[in-house]
Amino acid sequence: MKRIQFTQEVANQIINYNSVDAFYRKIMKTEEPTSIGLIYIEPGGVVGMHEAPIPQLFIVVQGEGWVCGEAGEKMVIKTGEGVLWQQGQAHESGSTAGLTALVIQAEHLHFT
Repeated sequence: MKRIQFTQEVANQIINYNSVDAFYRKIMKTEEPTSIGLIYIEPGGVVGMHEAPIPQLFIVVQGEGWVCGEAGEKMVIKTGEGVLWQQGQAHESGSTAGLTALVIQAEHLHFT
């Protein structure tokens, strides 16, 4: 058995997209382009506007924040809720209180 840390302290800071106080901890990547990771957005943090490179599922596992698309209309999202962005959809996410989300990206991501 191997113990693995998934806390923000072992995550990498997101420096792209004019992001502020946001961190990402990749969990795994498969042979087919798929990645699973955790994103940590600190209070006041933002992952700036960018296009989803492939379908992306964003599930809040702790905290509360907001997401928006190109139109800029923010939608509140909290623990137990998620959003699915399709390839090419521009989006942004942030939090006033802080949040942790599970992020799954895969070319063949089918949510039912």
